[in-house]
Amino acid sequence: MNANSIGFVGTGAITEAMVRGLLAEPAYASDIHVSPRSAHIAETLAAEFASVRIARDNQEVVQRSEMVFLAIRPQIAEEVVRELSFRNGQMVVSLVAATERRALLEWIGADINLVQAIPLPFVADRQGVTAVYPADTAVAALFDTLGTAVQCQSRKEYDLLAAASAVMSTYFGVMESVAGWLEKSGLERAKGQAYIAPLFAGLAQKASSAGAAEPFSALSREFATKGGLNEQVLSDFDKKGGIAALTAALDLVLARIEGKD
Repeated sequence: MNANSIGFVGTGAITEAMVRGLLAEPAYASDIHVSPRSAHIAETLAAEFASVRIARDNQEVVQRSEMVFLAIRPQIAEEVVRELSFRNGQMVVSLVAATERRALLEWIGADINLVQAIPLPFVADRQGVTAVYPADTAVAALFDTLGTAVQCQSRKEYDLLAAASAVMSTYFGVMESVAGWLEKSGLERAKGQAYIAPLFAGLAQKASSAGAAEPFSALSREFATKGGLNEQVLSDFDKKGGIAALTAALDLVLARIEGKD
């Protein structure tokens, strides 16, 4: 068996993103096995990359891989995982959202090395930031290839980052709200989107280049002239409950992740 053999149980969007990132030049893996489920994605990857092999079933993925990624929906995770037989000492990386480590180990029923991770779609371009728990050198090295790995020292740290990652749809929702407002106010939709997307991209780049040394609050002040338009929008957003609503939503999603909802 190839020591660099990686397998994916579940062939959805995150699996596709990870495979594309892993096999970008220079390739990180030489042997990748994917589930036959989601046949279109599996067949597309196999046709595009010689290193990708479609397994007969999920068990073959486990048998042929040194490192196995569980990339399945939480609603079907227990059903899928309980049917699989893992080798003692095998590395298993769970990408299953909002699922406790204790439950995963019970379903697996073998003495495996279990790591949990939250890869984001940007791993396809090797620009993703991925939370990993518990800290593991091999898994962190893989995700460092796909961008940046953040190794969490506690379950609490991991859960908090998982909650923070739940704002992605909201991010695009804000962009849609602004674009929709521009269109309603008389600007052609295509022009609005052509303006908003690079505006947000530029702001994200500014935050990334600033690093951890400069808090987001400092950037907010930098972009808000005293008495200016940016200051006005932030103030109105806060006064009308926007920040409170976002904080409450994060509290609720954290409770769901921790199994307290």
